[in-house]
Amino acid sequence: MLYRKPINKLQKFIQKQSFLHLGIFLAILLGIILFSWVALSQRPVTLSMLITAPDAQPWRQGLIKDFEAKNPGIRINLVEGPNATNLLEDLYTSSFILGESPYDLVNMDIIWTPKFAAAGWLLPLDDRISKEELAAFSPKDVEGGRYQDKLYRIPMRSDVGVLYYREDLLKEAGFKPPETFADLMQISQALQKKDEVNWGYVWQGRQYEGLVAMFVEVLDGFGGFWVNPDTLEVGLDRPETLRAVEFLRSTIRQGVSPPGVTTYIEEDTRRFFQNGQVAFLRSWPYVWPLAQAKGSPIQGKVGIKSMVHAPGKTGAACLGGWGLGISKSSRHPEEAWKAIQYFTSEEAQRQFVLNAGFVPSRRSLFTDPKIVAEYPHYPQLLEIVDNAVLRPPIAQYAQTSDILQRYLSAALSGRMNPERAMQAAAAETRRLLGARG
Repeated sequence: MLYRKPINKLQKFIQKQSFLHLGIFLAILLGIILFSWVALSQRPVTLSMLITAPDAQPWRQGLIKDFEAKNPGIRINLVEGPNATNLLEDLYTSSFILGESPYDLVNMDIIWTPKFAAAGWLLPLDDRISKEELAAFSPKDVEGGRYQDKLYRIPMRSDVGVLYYREDLLKEAGFKPPETFADLMQISQALQKKDEVNWGYVWQGRQYEGLVAMFVEVLDGFGGFWVNPDTLEVGLDRPETLRAVEFLRSTIRQGVSPPGVTTYIEEDTRRFFQNGQVAFLRSWPYVWPLAQAKGSPIQGKVGIKSMVHAPGKTGAACLGGWGLGISKSSRHPEEAWKAIQYFTSEEAQRQFVLNAGFVPSRRSLFTDPKIVAEYPHYPQLLEIVDNAVLRPPIAQYAQTSDILQRYLSAALSGRMNPERAMQAAAAETRRLLGARG
C-alpha cells in the first residue's frame, strides 16, 4: 500500500497540467475568435450598383466620394454599364434571373420600376420613409416609384419632356408662345414663310422608346390615354388617339416637320434646332445647356414650356428620370438604405445638380438660389414637371411599349393606315394584358 500515495500525487499533477494547458488553449482560441470578429466587423461593407458609363464620373467625383468620407464603414462599387438604357435594363434583368444579383443598389429608369417590383426583385421601402419626407420630392416622381400601392424607388433625379422654342423669332414676329396644336402649326408656317427657319417643328419619330415618350404627350394633349394602370383599359383605338396620330402626320404632310422626322432620335432633332434651322423642338432638359453654350448659334434665344394641347385640354410632359431601390437579394439592406438617404438628400442633390447639370427630384432645389443662378430656367422647369404624365406603370410595360412603337411607326411613316394600325395596336395590347376595354 506504500506505493499508492506518490502515484496519486503524480496523477493530480498531470491533471493539473492538463487543465492548465486546456485553459491556455481555450483562452488563445477565444482571443483568435474575438480578434477575427473585431477585424471582420471593422472591414467596410461594399455596396455594388450598375450605372451607365457617362454617369459614372459625376457619381464618383461627387456623390460617392462625399458619402464614403462621411461613412467610412461603407464603400460603393460602381459598375459601369453601356450607355443605352435598354441594355442596362437587360444586364440588371439577367443578374436577377440568374439568382442572387451582385447589385445591392438598383439604379432604375422610371419605366423599369413596375417590372422589377412585380418580379419580386426589389425590397419595399414604405416603412423606411415617412409621408413628410416623401413630400419634399415631386409628386409624380414619387408616383413613378410605386407599384400596386407599394414604394420601391426613391427619385434621384428627374427628367421631363420640354417644348423648346425660338423666343427671339416669336417676339420679332409678334407671336406669343403657342398654347394649342393649331397655334404651333400657325406660328411654324408663318416663320417658314418669312424664311426665318427651314422647318417649324421637329420631334422624335424613330421606332424606339423615344417615340412613345413623345407620343404620350400629344395623346394626353388630345385628352386620350394609352393604358389605364388600375383597370388595364386600353385607349389606343379611341378617337382621341387617332386625332393625336393625325396631328403628327399633318406636321409632315404640311411641311412643318421634315419628311425624315420619322427616323429621328433626340440628337438628330437637337442638331437641327441648335443650328438655327427649326422654330420648335420637343426634347429633354439636357438640350438647354448645349443650346445656351458659348458659341451656340441660338445662345440666349431659347424659351421653354410644356407641350401644347387641344382646346379645352391641358398640356402634358412625359416624365422620365432615375431613382434608387434596394435589391431583395442584398446582404446589406440597412447600409444600402443609408446610401439612398444620402444620395437623395438635399445636400447631395444640390451638388449633383451643380456639378453635372441634372434635373433635381426635390422640389426645393428648382428654386434654390445657387442652382437658379446657374440654371435660370429651373423654376419654369418645375411648372413643366408638375404637369407631367407617366407612361403606364404596369408590369408588362416593355412589351406594351414595343407594340405601340411598331404600329405607331407604321402609321406615321405611311406603311399602314392609321386607323387600322391603332386598332391592331389596341387589340394586341388587350391580348397581352388580358384586358377587355
